[in-house]
Amino acid sequence: MAHYFFDVDTCIYLNLWKKEIDENGNPLWIFAKKLFELANLKEYKIFYSGFILKEMLFILSPEEYLEKRAFIEENKIFEKVHLSDEEYKKAIDFKNKASTNCSLFDIVHLLLAKKTNSILITQDKELLRLADYYRIAAKTPQEAINY
Repeated sequence: MAHYFFDVDTCIYLNLWKKEIDENGNPLWIFAKKLFELANLKEYKIFYSGFILKEMLFILSPEEYLEKRAFIEENKIFEKVHLSDEEYKKAIDFKNKASTNCSLFDIVHLLLAKKTNSILITQDKELLRLADYYRIAAKTPQEAINY
């Protein structure tokens, strides 16, 4: 059995937790749910960083944040990865030089996927485009659950 490694963009967690639906009526939260269920069933590894936790801190209520952080930190499929100071500076430099609407957090996801040789999972079309340009494996949850 092949083992896969994912770096999941914050938007995917939010799709699930907020039960989001896209403009065409597609249940994004169902795709996210299936992705996490697949990862759990197959014991795939999902990498995350302190940056995703920081991003969630800005988006979720304090109570939601504590609950979701505990979910991630206590689940065996999640593994925390750290960016070195040099890698963080590289992300800032990239963000400052690139002509993209992607946030610094998105750039960090790209670097983490590259560092961990994992598949970046996102719904963000611009981030998918950047990943393709820099030859970093990236998929939507819909694609990943059928991979």
